[in-house]
Amino acid sequence: MPITTAKQNTPTPRLVDIELIADGWIKKYVLTYELPDGTLYNYDCASRKSPEAFRAGLQANATCTATTADAVCIVGLTENDELLMIREFRYPLNSWCIAFPAGLIEPGEDLASCVDRELREETGYALRVSDGESLASAITPLPQAGFSSTGLTDETVQIVYAHVTRVADATPEHGELIEQFLLPRSEVAHFIDQNTTPIGTRAQLVLEAFRA
Repeated sequence: MPITTAKQNTPTPRLVDIELIADGWIKKYVLTYELPDGTLYNYDCASRKSPEAFRAGLQANATCTATTADAVCIVGLTENDELLMIREFRYPLNSWCIAFPAGLIEPGEDLASCVDRELREETGYALRVSDGESLASAITPLPQAGFSSTGLTDETVQIVYAHVTRVADATPEHGELIEQFLLPRSEVAHFIDQNTTPIGTRAQLVLEAFRA
């Protein structure tokens, strides 16, 4: 049977202008749109991208061009059927947060190499491969990178399921406070129901999918 998609009947606002109002590692932009009724509407948002790259991304989104991932989120599974999780101190929350290992993809870096690097840095784990196998054989990405917060930023995240194994001590960057822990799949439901530490939405949804 053919796949049906939701139809969009409302006219699309037209992007008129992009203004960079705060520069830095995180940049703040004000977008000006012309709404279907002809009025102008300003919207604040944030991005790590330069004005040129940010504009190109917005134009690509408007044509539903395939999205390139900015970051990865790694759902690691050990040999003992455990999920590799982290507790990370998140400065915007002033709190530790439950999450899966994650990080930015470096320029020119392929997905499997990024996953392996981030695992080693944050947790001391790595992709689990047999002799002669490529790193890519240990990962299963979701079909499409998703946007992490569509009301705030253009950041895209590729969720990847990965077979992992412990290889060394973690080597986090300065300022990264991360503790790794293993969550047996059989205990996921209990963990979800009892956890009171702040948790990322992605982690919530993925853990719910593993609920026994």
